[in-house]
Amino acid sequence: MASPTRSDGPASGAPAVSAVIVHYRTPRLLEAAVAALHEDARTSTVPLEVIVVDNGAASASAACESPPEGLEAQVLRPAGNLGYAAGINLGVEHATGEVLLLMNADVAVVPGCLRALLDALGDADIAGPRLFWDEGCRLMLPPQALRTRRAELDAAWAERSPAWGRSFCHRWRRRARVFWRAEEPTLCYELTGACLAVTRDGWRRVGRFDEGFRLYFEETEWLLRARRAGLRAVLAPAARCVHAYDQSAQREPRAQLWFEESAQRFRRSRYGAWFAALLRRLERVPRRFEEVAPFRGVPAGDDVWVEVTPLPLGAPATGCRVAAADVADFEVPPDIVDGARSDLWVRVTDAACRDLGGWLVNTGK
Repeated sequence: MASPTRSDGPASGAPAVSAVIVHYRTPRLLEAAVAALHEDARTSTVPLEVIVVDNGAASASAACESPPEGLEAQVLRPAGNLGYAAGINLGVEHATGEVLLLMNADVAVVPGCLRALLDALGDADIAGPRLFWDEGCRLMLPPQALRTRRAELDAAWAERSPAWGRSFCHRWRRRARVFWRAEEPTLCYELTGACLAVTRDGWRRVGRFDEGFRLYFEETEWLLRARRAGLRAVLAPAARCVHAYDQSAQREPRAQLWFEESAQRFRRSRYGAWFAALLRRLERVPRRFEEVAPFRGVPAGDDVWVEVTPLPLGAPATGCRVAAADVADFEVPPDIVDGARSDLWVRVTDAACRDLGGWLVNTGK
């Protein structure tokens, strides 16, 4: 096993960062993620070690899908796919840094990200970067869903009543834009586990990821524990990453099963068995979505946002602000189209979060 690889810049007083990356059969994305980390560490003079947990090491195709030779990282090779939570826990056991950066292999930091996360942790225990879906850093990914009984019922019924769906999307946009507009670290416990920075003390106080969640919901449950323990979690908008969303899960045939198992486990523990059963019954009701009206333009000078999502409801979505005069020429970035698993909806919304219409992008998937 290789020893930890560090990027040690000049003495700067910055805490040492241990990046723990869980990898599954995406070697090119992993190579880009590790290279981006080391480049940012060198230019920002942030001491860094990178630890990769290769969950695909035991797969039949491991030879062609394992981490590339010469990777600047310590690579751990468990005997099977541990799942994301257990993979993170294993990596943290080998980490030596004062700050833990927990990452997917399909995340690439933008220069300055590490320093911005460390700055945010000066007044917080946990920090998440602003995540973008595209390499051009235009379309911002949304915060995670709220996890309360009321919010769960709200989201489930929105997919089954077009009128409720319109109201839901309006309220969802108002919340998302608080984080999209943020310029300073903003209190947020709905961060994503794709990239999450936590102090070593914060990790000790909250504890390990719950390995009962093989895939999905592990960071949701962990952040709820962090909130109960009194830790402060923030979105750090100056820290930016590109997240090529859901690439590893596409290569794991059990991903959908694990998602469903994790969702049910989370619901039972968070809301109680009776409420989990209620949600299951509600989800048997057929979904009904309102057709998207064709986009016909916006008033000059209006504050216009464009949202892109694979979901016919329209939310959650990625979003960016666009000049009114440029909306008609908006194109979904090619890297998003290439990586999408389905067709994509583009919706135009105004300053009051009202839907102004949109169009469907056929990705050929």
